[in-house]
Amino acid sequence: MNGNLLLQYGLFFGVLLALTKPMGAYLARVFQGERTLLGRALGPFERLVYRVLGIHADDPMDWKQYALALLAFSGVGIAWLVAILRLQGVLPFNPEGFPGMSWDLSLNTAVSFVTNTNWQNYGGEASLSPLSQAAGLAVQNFASAAAGIAIAVALIRGLTRRSTRDVGNFWVDVVRGTLYVLLPLSLVLALALVSQGVVQTLDTHATASLLQPVRDADGHEVTEQVLSLGPVASQVAIKMLGTNGGGFYNANSAHPFENPTALANFLQILAILLIPAGLTWMFGKMAGDTRQGWTLLAVMLVLLLPMLWLGTAAEQGGNPMLMPLGVDQAAGPLSAGGNLEGKEVRFGIAGSVLFTAATTGASCGAVNAMHDSYTPLGGLVPLWLIQLGEIVFGGVGSGLYGMLVFAILAVFVAGLMVGRTPEYLGKKIEAYDIQMASLAILVPAAAILVGTAVAVMAPAGRAGIANPGPHGFTEILYAVSSAVGNNGSAFAGLSGNTPFWNLLLALLMFVGRFFIALPVLALAGSLAAKKRVPAGAGTLPTHTPLFALMLVSVIVVVGALTYLPALALGPVVEHLQMIAGR
Repeated sequence: MNGNLLLQYGLFFGVLLALTKPMGAYLARVFQGERTLLGRALGPFERLVYRVLGIHADDPMDWKQYALALLAFSGVGIAWLVAILRLQGVLPFNPEGFPGMSWDLSLNTAVSFVTNTNWQNYGGEASLSPLSQAAGLAVQNFASAAAGIAIAVALIRGLTRRSTRDVGNFWVDVVRGTLYVLLPLSLVLALALVSQGVVQTLDTHATASLLQPVRDADGHEVTEQVLSLGPVASQVAIKMLGTNGGGFYNANSAHPFENPTALANFLQILAILLIPAGLTWMFGKMAGDTRQGWTLLAVMLVLLLPMLWLGTAAEQGGNPMLMPLGVDQAAGPLSAGGNLEGKEVRFGIAGSVLFTAATTGASCGAVNAMHDSYTPLGGLVPLWLIQLGEIVFGGVGSGLYGMLVFAILAVFVAGLMVGRTPEYLGKKIEAYDIQMASLAILVPAAAILVGTAVAVMAPAGRAGIANPGPHGFTEILYAVSSAVGNNGSAFAGLSGNTPFWNLLLALLMFVGRFFIALPVLALAGSLAAKKRVPAGAGTLPTHTPLFALMLVSVIVVVGALTYLPALALGPVVEHLQMIAGR
């Protein structure tokens, strides 16, 4: 790596680590019901919301009530968004006259945004009205992110409370997460992005005169270009902070109206990881030992940094098949060098690969470069980060509770090694807990592998492949992994807007969200009911480098054993073909 790369990566992680504790301390105060700086301004509005919706903030919920509230909240969100998208053609605030979406695409889009996936089988600027963007997609960007944080908070309560069925109140957690966390941060980030040139307007388009006339496919002279506009900055802010990822434009954060400058790119990457990093410190604070949170953060970094290095090396190394053609891929004063296909020159290798690793380590799915154009090993990096369960920071809430599930599995394995009943934060980990943790890990893995097999075997699935051979298989594997992992990014070569792909991916997105969330909530309820056991001589400390190494090993082994055969058929074979010059 050259000095420019190291400087950019060092600056980014330095800022992220510096903000982790303040962010985590604020989150802990919000979800423990303590006073915050925004409490005086937002407190009356919070209480008004409770009165209007009939919420009793002091009413506790057990895990089943919490889960039912989550399902009801998400079900209403899906129905609301389907209705908006289907009726878009007759609803107001549609100056371009866009028609309603087909039933299969509207269902896919609704499930996508409610599950925090934001998979998009459409071009936003050419398909959606301002009403659909604002009242439909942007609302779910807030709602799905707040629900993910709520689930993580419920699991933390399960680990830290004792002899109780109370894991909190879902409605209170969602309201507080939205009012005190997501809305204020989104406002600040949106203003910062507007200062960098990100579009924010109620106008739907503008017309620009071309410097030089061109001719269209019919031979007609074209002297003007119509530019699509809208409330972009506000949606970009929450898509990043909520690890949603759905772009206002089809090109997502590669579009200059969404991500115009290197500073805007830096802020967007930082926004993706800010809340997930802060949640780790919040966990340590609520557990009474901040070392527990720092340990989880260290594990995330240990998993992310090698993958960032691999992706950078693969892209900076370029494509050896272009060397006989005399293509200059060396880094120099005027070029970043390497494989620049599918990347924006204003970001280069460093800004593109860092964004890619962050957005797939987290369940964000926003992109500022086309993953389909990466080298085989460069494309393997985001794919494997998704398949790990997106716990390398992960989505807001979902990354933390996914990591905690692996931590429980790690202490179970350690207990087997020494012949003791495993404990985590003073709670004995018993058979039921391991069953729930296993479901949360194995169900999505099975969904990825079975879903890929179905898509490969079905003619309708194979029909979407634009590139035959190993790369085409990778396109399918990536799409299915992205859906189950609630990521939403894609290898652009797959044509997914068909009934087969819309329905398959909608099912997989639903499984990837709720078939993890429900076992996690069941685990929270089980742990909350347990008494806390005093640490003894045989207790495994879970805040040490030894436990961090144990946790990393469990994550890597589970990921390697599960997905290595599938990866061998896709990016690994394609890499071997590339270096062989085929």
